Amino acid sequence: MNYFEFYGIPESFKVDQALLKKKFYELSKLYHPDFYANEDETRQQEILELSTLNNKAYHALGDPAKRLEYILKLHDLVSEGAKPQLPADFLMEMMDINERLMEVDDATHLAAITAETLAIEGDMNEELEKLTKDYEQLDDTAKESRRIEIANIYYKQKYLLRIKESLSTFAARL
Repeated sequence: MNYFEFYGIPESFKVDQALLKKKFYELSKLYHPDFYANEDETRQQEILELSTLNNKAYHALGDPAKRLEYILKLHDLVSEGAKPQLPADFLMEMMDINERLMEVDDATHLAAITAETLAIEGDMNEELEKLTKDYEQLDDTAKESRRIEIANIYYKQKYLLRIKESLSTFAARL
């Protein structure tokens, strides 16, 4: 079941956290397994599944990164093991950073690469903020187009995450 539908809230990259928490607690009370201890086993199992769904939905929608990934998965734009087509200029920039990272021999050089990587990440976050800001007000066609742009940034962020992990590894060695 779609988590947004489960909570009766619109699909959004920016969820009202207070409303989300309120819905979670309402459904936690409604679907608490202890209240159904005298029901038949089928009903108890159904309530347990609803309680589990409530917990999963809250954790997915309560975290901005998980929510973004959930929405993209909901629309088949993200899948495990996918090999996205990233722009050549982005890949070249990442390759350049990786090559320079392999040649790092002092903390100053590492700090410069780290700063550059954080600036790229900041630019991606700004772009993501712009793309998700007015998402709810768009028509279905515009939402679809916007989700594709967001998915592209998502995959770039995943790629950048590997570079950040390499930076941490190199920092530990110096």
